Amino acid sequence: MSVAETESRSSNTARSAVCEGNEAAAIGVALARPDVVAVYPITPQSSLVEHLSQMIADGRLDADLLNVEGEHSVLCGLQGAALAGGRTFTATCGPGIAFMFEPYVRTPGLRLPMVASLVTRDMLTPQCVWGGQQDAMVVREAGWIQMHCETVQEILDTTVMAYKIAEHRDVMLPVNVCHDGNYLSFGVTRVEIPDARAAEEFLGPASINWHVALDPARPMGVDPLTGGSGGVGPKTFVRYRKGQCRGMQNALRVIRETHAAWGERFGRYHAPLIEEYRLDDAKYALITIGSMSGAAKDAVDTARAAGEAVGLVRVKTFRPFPVEAMTAALAKVERVGVIDRSVSFGWNAGPVYQETLGALYHTGRPVPAISFIGGLAGADLTAEHFARAIAITRELAWDGRPREPIWLNEND
Repeated sequence: MSVAETESRSSNTARSAVCEGNEAAAIGVALARPDVVAVYPITPQSSLVEHLSQMIADGRLDADLLNVEGEHSVLCGLQGAALAGGRTFTATCGPGIAFMFEPYVRTPGLRLPMVASLVTRDMLTPQCVWGGQQDAMVVREAGWIQMHCETVQEILDTTVMAYKIAEHRDVMLPVNVCHDGNYLSFGVTRVEIPDARAAEEFLGPASINWHVALDPARPMGVDPLTGGSGGVGPKTFVRYRKGQCRGMQNALRVIRETHAAWGERFGRYHAPLIEEYRLDDAKYALITIGSMSGAAKDAVDTARAAGEAVGLVRVKTFRPFPVEAMTAALAKVERVGVIDRSVSFGWNAGPVYQETLGALYHTGRPVPAISFIGGLAGADLTAEHFARAIAITRELAWDGRPREPIWLNEND
């Protein structure tokens, strides 16, 4: 019996199951009861939408399925569904998100509270279908909320919470629930599946288009032309952008509140913005994001047993970037090493490293930092890699100059 079949037989009883990360995401989506699911499979996301398609085909998920010809159509179709008041879902990654880029950047401007799984993988070229986070980092300024999961359980729980966050009236923005391709998408482990009725009560009724109220009986224009001599002027465009920024900043509070409410209701607490691990008495720290964090914590534990004063900060919410939370964490340490599974071409470093430098500025003191890049194209990041990063970070000294990144898998 599959997890999905178990789900349908006991919808009002919480239970455990064994499943891969993509199926956990699908279960989370089913618990959120979307009205419309649009799919176009792409590695390593494919099994996620296959699970949802099977649920719908078997009558275990009451949703309309849009099986379209490409990712651009996926998001365009869901925009129409959301504008009509429907709760929606899709999943994508890599070249798929590149193909849907036009409607992708339009979605937050329309203030549509959609949820999409981003099963991260490296981008082209060279040709690659394996895990990495370059796709998520390429679109990090598109206006979507991004939350990165460490475990399969966190994927399931965060997928449900994402709807409550997106649909909050102080937010009204789309959410990407990101999980690492290969490592989490196909990683199998035990999860706790929330009671379906309790999840429904936690989310409450969908509230999607109250700000647009699109109705065939009341025709109206959506997404008007702004700016220029023939438009309503730049001030309208500025108002839109300012509203989006306000919604993103409001999301920091709503994400914290939603995670706290989830913990109280279901007994599982996940770090909402960042997770501090053995940081209180640390002199230096690693910064991680995503599934690499488990091996990094093991390396920190080993170093602690050897007398090293090292800690770790895991980034859960990457957009909006939790500046205050990160600044407070970094104020505790004297040196920082940041591990990325992607690159920032403009900085010759990793994107999380780049963001960390911004947070370090707000500590008001010089803190030496270094960028580590690893795990590209599905490469393993092992405890040995993190031990090396710990040793290098321990010896950092302030010189005020940019450092070359350390490529952890260069000789693997």
